[in-house]
Amino acid sequence: MNWSRRVWRISGPVILSNLSIPLLGAVDTAVMGHMPGPAYVGAVAVGALIFNVFYWIFGFLRMGTTGFAAQAHGAEDAVERAAVIWRAALVGGVLGLGLIVLQVPLGLAAFAVIDPSAEVTALGERYYDLRIWGAPATLITFAVSGWLLGIDRATHVLAVQLTLNGLNIALNLYFVLGLGMTVEGVALGTVIAEYTAVTVGLLLVWRRLRRQQVLVSRQRLFARARLLALFRVNRDIMVRTACLQTAFVLFTAIGARLGDVTLAANAILINLLQFTSYGLDGFAHAAEALAGQAFGARRRQAFRRAAWVSSLWAAGAAAAVSLLFWLAGGAILSLYTNQEDILRQAGIYMPWMVAMPLVAVASYQLDGVFIGATRTVAMRNAMIASLLVYLAVLALAVPLWGNHGLWFSMVCLMLARAATLAVRWPALERTVEG
Repeated sequence: MNWSRRVWRISGPVILSNLSIPLLGAVDTAVMGHMPGPAYVGAVAVGALIFNVFYWIFGFLRMGTTGFAAQAHGAEDAVERAAVIWRAALVGGVLGLGLIVLQVPLGLAAFAVIDPSAEVTALGERYYDLRIWGAPATLITFAVSGWLLGIDRATHVLAVQLTLNGLNIALNLYFVLGLGMTVEGVALGTVIAEYTAVTVGLLLVWRRLRRQQVLVSRQRLFARARLLALFRVNRDIMVRTACLQTAFVLFTAIGARLGDVTLAANAILINLLQFTSYGLDGFAHAAEALAGQAFGARRRQAFRRAAWVSSLWAAGAAAAVSLLFWLAGGAILSLYTNQEDILRQAGIYMPWMVAMPLVAVASYQLDGVFIGATRTVAMRNAMIASLLVYLAVLALAVPLWGNHGLWFSMVCLMLARAATLAVRWPALERTVEG
């Protein structure tokens, strides 16, 4: 069995699909970066952050679904494999409708927490009011993508993500550059793309299940033990993701208080961090699927190999990304904006981005393995401990070093995430029989 080939069969399409996500953010930032003044960049950055928080709090719909689907796939349980997607899609649709119903108080609270300048707030609210209507489509797409990845259909995930982000980029460019819209054009393009992508994803699921002629009874779909397991995993991943998003909200909020130029510069660098994390996450997704399947089949040696081989490839990719940022950082930044003050500010903090891939890669890989095994209690507790480390470093470093202290705190968060999961690895490995 060639483990490298298996890793790349999953990670290759996932890397391509994942990179389209920050590419969308890069295009949005670039078109806003050529508007007059930094407020447009800041508004889209703040608005996008709010939706990242909303959606990734419900990231269990992707991560938990991958783990359950992979284990059912490894155990060759076709009925449960089908039941996993319909449970997750139902939950995603209900939660998305809940976000729409609660859009006003959620929006008021989000902007109050971040507290950007008045101009950024006014533009950001215009973005928010349109973008919220895509919530049900996005959360169902999370479930669909997680299920397809768990059953080893990474090319289908690529099709869904390229539909979502390719159409989104095209529409945003058309609405902004073609029709002269600003933040509303970016938001409207995103909503249209979200509903198109969920349609494509559900069609792929339906075709897969129709071919296998698998029917799921209402009793199996709403089986008490399965639902309790789903809600347990969802609870733990939700807490874990809420902690992680709290860290990023604080990062943006503190950056906003340092001025619009610093907020815009940090937004560009965070987009580069997203490129890094989404790209390297391809190997973490391979670890999720392969380790999850080995866990479901109770094959310890395969579990180890899935974790080890995917991590070796991830480390090599992280080194390559760091080298790219070191050699071409200035040229990359210039693609985002032509405003000299933003470019100058971003260039000052670019060395943090050179270090970030090497610092963060271990945390991504360990997340993948623990998600595949659905060991979400350990992930939750590790993230809580990491957030406490991050808060302590923020309190000490930002007053001393300003925005450098903010970036140093982010590095410490990534290191803490890896360390707190690494100490739990031996116990996880012992749970795999065989």
